[in-house]
Amino acid sequence: MRIVIGIDPGINGGICIINNKNVMAKKMPETPMELYQFLKKFSNFDIICVLETVGGMPKQGGKSMFTFGKMYGHLEMALLALKIKTYPVTPQKWQKDFQLGTTKSGGNLTTTQWKKILRSKAQQLFPSVKITNSTSDAILIAEYGVRNYLKD
Repeated sequence: MRIVIGIDPGINGGICIINNKNVMAKKMPETPMELYQFLKKFSNFDIICVLETVGGMPKQGGKSMFTFGKMYGHLEMALLALKIKTYPVTPQKWQKDFQLGTTKSGGNLTTTQWKKILRSKAQQLFPSVKITNSTSDAILIAEYGVRNYLKD
């Protein structure tokens, strides 16, 4: 049985673990050591990670872009150190898999409106899991990994 980790990087992101249909999701750990220790719990299993790749955001300042890039580097290093095979995926690619459209196809949705759509989809797929704004993307990213990287 393989475990899939889905990661939505960033301070407001989250991590999701799917093992068969058991789902555990949490807000992104606050420090690199907490992140490493969390991932280490799963590193001895047959595991893969799907890591969302994103660039700078419009209207994002230099300091916040640097902080995000630093966190992303910590993620990559932790996964590398723990020898967890990682598949990068863009937001556009994993979101397309759920056939939800895009923020533009819905008439230029606000970030809040789009997050509500993603959270609703995650809740539909996993009704018994508590979904938050921090974990909804990570859950969908992990499910994308199950659908696309666990094919027999």
